[in-house]
Amino acid sequence: MCFPGWTITLVLFCLCGSANSFPYTSAHSLPSQITPPSPLPTNLPFEHSPFLSTPSSTPPFTSSSGETTNGDNCHLKMSPSVLVVRFGDPVKANCSKEGAASPLLGWEGTQGSSGPTSAAFLVWSLDRITEWSMKPSCYELLDLGGSCSIELPLIVYQPPDRVSIQFLNHTGALFEGHRYTLQCTVHDVAPVENVIVTFYKDQTALGQLQSCNKSQTPVNESFTLSITPCKPDNGSRYWCEAKLELGPEGPLHPPVVMSQKLTALVLSSPQLVQSKLQVKNTSKCDMKTNPQAFGGSGTSNRFKGWFLLAALLCQIVIQL
Repeated sequence: MCFPGWTITLVLFCLCGSANSFPYTSAHSLPSQITPPSPLPTNLPFEHSPFLSTPSSTPPFTSSSGETTNGDNCHLKMSPSVLVVRFGDPVKANCSKEGAASPLLGWEGTQGSSGPTSAAFLVWSLDRITEWSMKPSCYELLDLGGSCSIELPLIVYQPPDRVSIQFLNHTGALFEGHRYTLQCTVHDVAPVENVIVTFYKDQTALGQLQSCNKSQTPVNESFTLSITPCKPDNGSRYWCEAKLELGPEGPLHPPVVMSQKLTALVLSSPQLVQSKLQVKNTSKCDMKTNPQAFGGSGTSNRFKGWFLLAALLCQIVIQL
């Protein structure tokens, strides 16, 4: 009669001991994709009664499935849906519950982690953002066990410090018909993949280029464009501009930085110069030889005239 009683007592002691020794997980140590706690017995200890104050760390909710869900399966709403902020500026975003209520709501990120809270919404904010690559996410722990989270798309940007232009591997005048390479360099810009560079000749756009560099920190990036100037391009000014295009969630007027302007001195090519010199020399020779073709110089013509006059006078004297 005593042995069954001792067996029941030992089982209850083991269950209570395991429940009380289950470790709490701090909200600041939660990963961006929340991993649900290990399954526990269906009847939770009395410490997790909803009538008690919310603990400062994430409680061990029971999960029958142990699943972590994301995106469309979460009853969470992010505002704004995409956040674009300049490096060093303040930042703020709101996460709220949608539909079925959840016991706890929190933010997880490299800066500004907060929660968990039983409120219907939770704001994530920083006085100034000082990290280039951040992935803040909002999470909820579900009533029926498990958890879900959604990540806030965050773009941290910095306009170009300056933009410069030059001819690559060339200085001095340009020759018509020759090919040259313009190089436009954008200095200290992030993210560089959002930069659109446009080359200009005076007010005419020559082409647009965009980088495939995925760096999220400020970098210097160079863009090149080949041109073949003509003689009418003499005196034209070549320049470029860099526009940081951040989409509809970005600044109303995207940052635009212009380079200095290069004034082109376009000369005829050496072959054309040589041809023109040959034509010019030939015309001078023609001018020297042409008078001989019409009977010699003016001095010889005068002597011939006096000789004919003398011969005519002699003939008149003889007849008399």
